[in-house]
Amino acid sequence: MPSENINGSTQSNESKRPATDAQINANRQNAQHSSGPSEAGKAKSSLNAVKTGLTGRSVLLPTDDVEIYQQHVARIFSDLAPATDRERAVVQTIADTEFRLLRIVPLEAAILAIGRREQQHMVLDEPEENREALLLGYISSFYKKDFSNIALQERRLRNQRKEDLLELKTLQQERLAKEKAEREHLKNEMKRADRIVDTARTYKIQYDFAEFGFVFTKAEYDAYRTKNTNYYQLTGTSLDPDQFLQSIRTAQKVS
Repeated sequence: MPSENINGSTQSNESKRPATDAQINANRQNAQHSSGPSEAGKAKSSLNAVKTGLTGRSVLLPTDDVEIYQQHVARIFSDLAPATDRERAVVQTIADTEFRLLRIVPLEAAILAIGRREQQHMVLDEPEENREALLLGYISSFYKKDFSNIALQERRLRNQRKEDLLELKTLQQERLAKEKAEREHLKNEMKRADRIVDTARTYKIQYDFAEFGFVFTKAEYDAYRTKNTNYYQLTGTSLDPDQFLQSIRTAQKVS
């Protein structure tokens, strides 16, 4: 008859009987056989982790070499040369997508390796010349879903990279067009300043340079005009006013 324990639950008299030596030995043997995951289980676990690396939030897996990732990102940044925060954000996404894509081939190779180990017994009785083709057929059939998922993720990653590269191209074209327009505007402003200064000198007119709304000061204008006159006499070409102003402003910050 079942008895009630201190927790209020019932326990049969059979469960209270001490285990025999045979039962103890059997339990020990079962524990030895089931202690920890098998090698195949470990391989599958590692494979699942790499699969997560294609879609997970974190780009890096615990087994990834951080230094290699950083070198990869640095190379992408060097190749694509972002110049604004938005461009840098897009390039970072491109670099991460590229890093995920680099996992595709090793991942497929890992599935083939696991498949060979787990499906090899299926072709042991076949003629030796047919074993390789048959083994690949079994692997393709058994891991069909895995290969399909990898192909799907690869297409998604490549499409994402294509969209990001297009966005980056658009951002850079817009930035370059804006910079070109700003340089042309600055050249025209320098010419307008030339006319004002020359006219004031010719007619001895008193004026306040700051009143004309230039993006450069009178001192910067005078420095450019002096430098440009000498440069033109030596080379026959004019200095780029934007580059000149950036250089002297940078020098002033350093000093």
